[in-house]
Amino acid sequence: MSQEIIQEVTFFLHSVLMGLLITFVYDWIRVFRKLVKHGGFLTSIEDLVFWLACGIAVFYMLYRENNGVLRWFAVVGASLGILIYKAVIRDRFVYVMSTCIHKIMWFIFRVIQIVLKPLKWLIFKGKQATRLIAKILKKCQQFVKKRLTVFIKTLRIVLCKR
Repeated sequence: MSQEIIQEVTFFLHSVLMGLLITFVYDWIRVFRKLVKHGGFLTSIEDLVFWLACGIAVFYMLYRENNGVLRWFAVVGASLGILIYKAVIRDRFVYVMSTCIHKIMWFIFRVIQIVLKPLKWLIFKGKQATRLIAKILKKCQQFVKKRLTVFIKTLRIVLCKR
């Protein structure tokens, strides 16, 4: 085969790989969306950033491989890569990855809860001790206030008699 045909086939295969990569990255965005629920505005921002990055990546591939000239078989190759990915993987990847990550996160949070349980108990006991001390201090305050009131009344009586 001639060198030009090898370059064209390589360019076509790179286009197919670019289509596979674009779809794979978008599936990771879908996994993130399943794990972290957010509204339409943030989804639109994510899509905008994704498609800008894809446009830059495709332009870089076209520039490096074909001097920036858009060839239709490159578009066909990228579309073929997307179709191959969707035919083989479908939505199983998003389901499996989001489920696995969700279970891992649940496990990590559960371990953190178990590890922090003694700390939670200490905080609870500290709150109880603080309430008890506050109650005792309030009683002391009331006792001192009563004694001072009695002392002031007695002092007034003594001063008024003189």
